[in-house]
Amino acid sequence: MSDSPPAYSAAAGAPRKPVLAILTVDDEQRNFRGNRQNFADLISTGERLGFITYVVTVKNFRLKSATLPGYTYHPREKAWVRGRFPYPDIVYNRIPQREDERQPSVKKKLDQLAGRPELLLFNRRFFNKWTLYKWLRASRATRKWIPETRRLTRPAVLSGMLRKYSFLFLKPVRGKAGVGIMTVRVLSEGRRRYRLQIQEDQGSRTFRYRSLKTLWRRVCRESRLQGEPYIAQQGIPLATAGNRRFDLRALVQKNGEGRWEVTGIGARVAGEGSITTHVPRGGHIEEPGKLLTAAFGGSRGLQMLGQAGEAALKLARQIERSSRSLLGEMSMDLGIDETGRIWFFEANSKPMKFDEPHIRKKSLERIFQYSLHLYRTKKKKSSAHARR
Repeated sequence: MSDSPPAYSAAAGAPRKPVLAILTVDDEQRNFRGNRQNFADLISTGERLGFITYVVTVKNFRLKSATLPGYTYHPREKAWVRGRFPYPDIVYNRIPQREDERQPSVKKKLDQLAGRPELLLFNRRFFNKWTLYKWLRASRATRKWIPETRRLTRPAVLSGMLRKYSFLFLKPVRGKAGVGIMTVRVLSEGRRRYRLQIQEDQGSRTFRYRSLKTLWRRVCRESRLQGEPYIAQQGIPLATAGNRRFDLRALVQKNGEGRWEVTGIGARVAGEGSITTHVPRGGHIEEPGKLLTAAFGGSRGLQMLGQAGEAALKLARQIERSSRSLLGEMSMDLGIDETGRIWFFEANSKPMKFDEPHIRKKSLERIFQYSLHLYRTKKKKSSAHARR
């Protein structure tokens, strides 16, 4: 990491460029946390689209300063460089971990940023699974895609769900990338009626229990290890291709007119012995049309892909309305069961990089197209206010 003198002073008479700051947190070893390749790609895309873009940490974001200390990336030297940058118009929250975002100093700064009229902060916080399900079940437009979900607060919740469904997912409300997920199945044969699977880095551990009491003990032990409250959710028998379960990953973002659009849909196939389809848990990427065609036939498979995109847009609109905050993007996990019905599983306000090149390129550009919309809208409001 090297230092750079103050830069980005506008030439006399030149139009002012919009300024986007990528917000993250400090790191003792590496100066700042987050996906550095993603940040470098954002900076490069921003430069190409006429933005000044840089990384700034919560600690270095001084609310009353005309310039901020931050970081940019020099691709020729393959080096991150410190410098001072103009105060931003738009703040893109990419704080990478929930634990970081829950720190009192970080929460305070995010509240302050959200309250500044000269700033436009979007994707202010991570989503909570339980809150998402409440929001989406509250709307007739989205309720049909939501599996039955309950807070896992006592044994009666687990026993009641198992009387209704022979297959359940147990999930931490603030989990990420499949960490901490468990499944429970009620077996029709044998003395040990309940089979519990616990997701690990690769594959899973399996236990069998005779009674609900012993099953509950193990579930409580595992949930304490995660340090998170859990939900119990109706298990969905996912469609398969080549005897492997798969689901869809949709990326929805605001466009240059401030409207939600589907940037792209990918598919993830479950790894052998894995509970989830997440790539870090052994899953792999596949082309969604290919999987849906294999599972349901050509014309129906492509029709279902279009329906999944329409569902993602309606879900995004309802999440944004319910959150009462400014959102610019989210990724979603959508399942399609063996009958072809679409289900919503998860939404993430800090989407991971999509590895599909066509989705990746478009996703970077969309961030700046939406940011330009925010910038222009703010300027129009400021001009109208000044004329009064």
